[in-house]
Amino acid sequence: MEFGRTGHHSTRVIFGAAALGTMRQDRADALLDILLEFGVNHIDTAASYGDSELRIAPWMVEHRDQFFLATKTGDRDGPAARASLERSLQRLGVDQVDLIQLHNLVEEDEWATAHAPGGAVEALVQARDEGLTRFIGVTGHGLRIAGMHLRSLERFEFDSVLLPYNFALWQNAAYRDDVERLFAVGRERRVAVQTIKSVARRRWRDDPAESGPRFSWYEPIAAPDALTRAAHWVLSNPDVFLNTSSDSRLLRPILEAASAPAAAPTDAEMIADMDALGITPLFDGGTLERI
Repeated sequence: MEFGRTGHHSTRVIFGAAALGTMRQDRADALLDILLEFGVNHIDTAASYGDSELRIAPWMVEHRDQFFLATKTGDRDGPAARASLERSLQRLGVDQVDLIQLHNLVEEDEWATAHAPGGAVEALVQARDEGLTRFIGVTGHGLRIAGMHLRSLERFEFDSVLLPYNFALWQNAAYRDDVERLFAVGRERRVAVQTIKSVARRRWRDDPAESGPRFSWYEPIAAPDALTRAAHWVLSNPDVFLNTSSDSRLLRPILEAASAPAAAPTDAEMIADMDALGITPLFDGGTLERI
């Protein structure tokens, strides 16, 4: 599917490279090889994802022309954002990324700084003009982010947005209204819409000793059938892309689910999964907005 107005036809599933953040290189290489197996052609990383950019770099030597490569900066003022992008290019071992994104632009003061003269947006436009990136996007978390993305798109022609999207969050009427308006703007202006947290179950509740290792800040859906339905629910929306989980163990199951043709799950099926697995929304407008 065309990634907004970029001209690139990205796979519906985008590899969320936060999964590489704490991996050894040999394990990262094996995980990245799964992308070739399933034909994934879009990688999304960030400066803040631990060693993710470093783990991608050796792989890019052989495969750069096969992938749309995106990273992110959390800096809001211009010089810092420019330095962040240049550092990411060095860490990734490339001269240009396809997409640089402002990471989690949700707080009012940070939004104002990023869009002001001398801010990150201005600096990234200059970087684009110089060929360091081809496109500019904006990302975020929490219940306010769809509304903030709408404001961002009023101020600047971002090429892509990224936000949480799953059935549990969709039950929040106010969030759903904002997201539907964002989808409409995306269709009208050909802005690519990336989604995250598609297979989120809930915030962690149990003692770590009882729940086993944790590879994401939230507890993902592990039950295969429910995970498949969660992925199919997101992908049943033809306007969005699904970014994979930071839990690398779920990469193959998500790609297998996405590869299997199926009708969109019904609301009754999704509600049954919520009841059976205790699935709850990750965000409540409170403490996790900045994650």
